[in-house]
Amino acid sequence: MIYHVSKLGSDQNDGSPQNPFRTINHAAQIAQPGDTVQVHSGTYREWVDPKFGGTSDANRIVYEAAPDEHPIIKGSEIVTDWEHAEGSIWKKTLPNTMFGDWNPYALKVEGDWLIRPEEYDVHLGDVYINGASMYEATSKEDLSTAAIRDKGCQENRADELIVAPELTKYRWIAKVDAESTTLYCNFQEKNPNEETIEINVRQCCFFPKKTGVNYITVRGFEIAHAATPWAPPTADQPGMVGPHWSKGWIIENNILHDSKCNGISLGKESTTGDNDHFRTLRKSGHIYQMEAVFKGVQAGWCKEKIGSHVVRNNLIYDCGQTGIVGHMGGAFCFIENNHIYNIAVKHEFWGHEIAGIKLHAAIDTVLRHNHIHHCGNHGTWLDWQAQGTRVTQNLYHDNARDLYIEVSHGPCTVDNNLFLSDVSLMDRAQGSAFVHNVFAGVLSTKDVLRRTTPYHFPHSTDVLGVSFVYGGDNRFFNNLFLGNTEPSSEKHSRFLEGYDRNNTAEEYRAMMQEKGHRVGINKYFDVGQPLWAEGNAYAGSAKPWHAETDATAVDSMSAELRQEGKEWILSLDLPEAVVNKAVAPVTTDRLGEPRIVEERYENPDGSPIDFTVDFFGNTRKDAYAGPFAAPQTGKWELVVWRDA
Repeated sequence: MIYHVSKLGSDQNDGSPQNPFRTINHAAQIAQPGDTVQVHSGTYREWVDPKFGGTSDANRIVYEAAPDEHPIIKGSEIVTDWEHAEGSIWKKTLPNTMFGDWNPYALKVEGDWLIRPEEYDVHLGDVYINGASMYEATSKEDLSTAAIRDKGCQENRADELIVAPELTKYRWIAKVDAESTTLYCNFQEKNPNEETIEINVRQCCFFPKKTGVNYITVRGFEIAHAATPWAPPTADQPGMVGPHWSKGWIIENNILHDSKCNGISLGKESTTGDNDHFRTLRKSGHIYQMEAVFKGVQAGWCKEKIGSHVVRNNLIYDCGQTGIVGHMGGAFCFIENNHIYNIAVKHEFWGHEIAGIKLHAAIDTVLRHNHIHHCGNHGTWLDWQAQGTRVTQNLYHDNARDLYIEVSHGPCTVDNNLFLSDVSLMDRAQGSAFVHNVFAGVLSTKDVLRRTTPYHFPHSTDVLGVSFVYGGDNRFFNNLFLGNTEPSSEKHSRFLEGYDRNNTAEEYRAMMQEKGHRVGINKYFDVGQPLWAEGNAYAGSAKPWHAETDATAVDSMSAELRQEGKEWILSLDLPEAVVNKAVAPVTTDRLGEPRIVEERYENPDGSPIDFTVDFFGNTRKDAYAGPFAAPQTGKWELVVWRDA
């Protein structure tokens, strides 16, 4: 059955092409497995809360844009008839009944691991002027000024990561009482009654309120303006769009923007914990997160019930915390061909859960061919249980940091990527394999001996054990380290020099035997785990690992990215010594197994990874350092991304 939805329709109709429904959510209460809901052009201001899901990948419920049409789902409402207050400040009083049980102007951005601001509150509401998000004022005095405001809550951010600072002069503040919400807005030179002013009123745009709504496709929509809350891994994680602890969703070919916190959520649900550290202060967030994993297993976290989503071909931008977020619910997923940018660049708040993609427990999840840039904290942050995770063929640039892997034990495979930001990698994990990448920026490494984190039976959510992160146990094969940037602080090492504590495999075994059996657990803290580094090329400030014997060192290599229309063009300059040096091919067998997990670096189905495939999908006849099958000497240019 195909149901139709149109702004010219009525929910009293039968949903036929001649008599369409008016709201998507009405169709979502009717659609059954195998049905399709086609939505025609127009702006639908509603929360789509599907009642039913599909029963299998072949028998799903599809929500899609009608052919060649552009439907928009918004969590906002237009507000008119503004009253002039004084100067450039206008006000509007709204009844609280407009918001139901979710008034974003009374609710704060708060929760576990949110750090700043401390002196004032930031709320979940937003005000939009002609589609652009305004800034919440910190006080009445801040509201009245016309100056460009301070950049706000940021940490180790470059100034160029701040987007459109001139918009900071447009500010709002809300006063909420028992009956009404009054918005005071500084529209500067603009008259709001001559502009389009929208405000957030809904938490989500397409998100089931109950769990277990499986096998849904969301395709071809523009989705915007949700008052989503802060979403740490210890909390419920609502997104502007998401499956809510379900299985088998496909979210594709959408434009998603301007969510207060999160665009797409592949996250957990509230019964496994909901900001318990923030609310109770009884135990650390680390302990509550550990509990969430075991509660998740009790709540049905397994491959048969949760995850296995596909998120592809989406444009995601201007979200305050993440483009894609998830804990446990993002396992067994494919996240590919997404363009994600301008995440957390307003800097109205800051915490430890901010990235273009932020996933905990991304077991057997593949991140392939995504373009991630201008993210104010991390491009991608893989936190806890990045086991069987693969990051391949992605383009990163202009992020505060490109990739962060934290408190995981592997195997995590990072291959054929372009890491072009000043900080390419933060490694607070172990057991990762870095193969055929470009690292333009510096690397940072550190062990984590104050927290244990879980690891699992291969390709399963069943917990096998917990362990500290001893650092090392990584493989660096056939990468290009350009050495074009210097460390930005003492905690950032210069490329592989930060791993000098780590030994070769032979040294490690000898040192452990020397420690003897009676030393027990302490020797695992004292002896640096092994590292493998072969076939890498270094230039500029980049230096090889101390035990690397076949490294290629040259004076300079460079990579510059520019945009021309819809094309992103990489200009690469490589010397002959790098281009003409064949290196040993990498295979799953050659990589072995990480020491803690004892699982191979392989595909989610258990088959070997084909490392002969390069950044573009071309096949390597011979192996050379870097992500391209046939590198060229001197300057050459490649189109590494095309916008849709």
